[in-house]
Amino acid sequence: MKTAIFGFAGSGKTELFQALTGPRTTLTERAMVKVPEPRLEPLSKYFRPKKITPTEIEYLDIRGGGGKSSSLGERVFNEIRPFDCLVAVLDNFSGLLDPKKQYQSIETDLIIADLAVAEKRLERIGQDKKKAAHLVDPKQELLLQQAISLLEQEIPLRSDPDLSQNPELRGFCFLSAKPILYVWNCAEQNPGATELPEAAPGQTHLEICAILEKELAEIEDPLEQQEFLQELGLEESALHRIIKTTYDLLGLITFLTGGEKEVRAWPLRNGAKAPEAAGVIHSDLQKGFIRAEVLAWSDFERLRDFKKAREKGLLRLEGKDYLVKDGDIITFRFNV
Repeated sequence: MKTAIFGFAGSGKTELFQALTGPRTTLTERAMVKVPEPRLEPLSKYFRPKKITPTEIEYLDIRGGGGKSSSLGERVFNEIRPFDCLVAVLDNFSGLLDPKKQYQSIETDLIIADLAVAEKRLERIGQDKKKAAHLVDPKQELLLQQAISLLEQEIPLRSDPDLSQNPELRGFCFLSAKPILYVWNCAEQNPGATELPEAAPGQTHLEICAILEKELAEIEDPLEQQEFLQELGLEESALHRIIKTTYDLLGLITFLTGGEKEVRAWPLRNGAKAPEAAGVIHSDLQKGFIRAEVLAWSDFERLRDFKKAREKGLLRLEGKDYLVKDGDIITFRFNV
């Protein structure tokens, strides 16, 4: 759930970070940002809980790297390497350099950095084979060779999800394997004028004006915020799209829990089964998992009543092999 915001110096990434985090009393480069979840409101109206908790994504503002016509630099690469997802901000407002060249430069930098890591490891494996061949993992060697083959063709590793997400390669933290959102930071007077590249596996593009979004985030009154959006001819803040896109790139879905104490949204890996969802709440729930009582969001939205859902057989019991769906409302039965 950790995302790094980076880019060349002067690209406007700090304005984007400040827009995402809203008014802050202390200066910080790291912040937890709530993921917009419209399903929490109707669920809260039903349970009337004491507490409502959305999911969150952690964003870090990485100091700008290089000039706009040079590499980002090794410092930036080292800082973004531990993160799960990347947000690269492109200067699409100053006219100093074609943002498409910035985009291409970043993609090339990530590929070159990964190529150096993969080749170094493969060279080490070659040396180890001469000393003690039985200690070398042939599977890892093959995967590295496949990775190098892609990178030498200037193809990012994220283009092959089976390869980039293979557990054998996870420890290398390859940069071009990470999902990435390119934010084209446009001028205030020229939104929507950029022809963005097509989305690719693990890569998405959005155009926003970070300065306007920062100004909007500084307005604390929701009514004033809405008036500001209307003046700009916008239906909603672009930040919601950035947060939602980041969430999707991280490969996450949301399941919900509800009761009088709390209504809460929980992040879950897409494709996970019910016990793993229980483990997101607490490891004891996963260890002692018995059943999951599940109501699909579409059924709740239609009935708005758990009693009626049970009477109609829509509130069902699921076992360990149940694949959790986005929006499922779940109560876990467990024994520890």
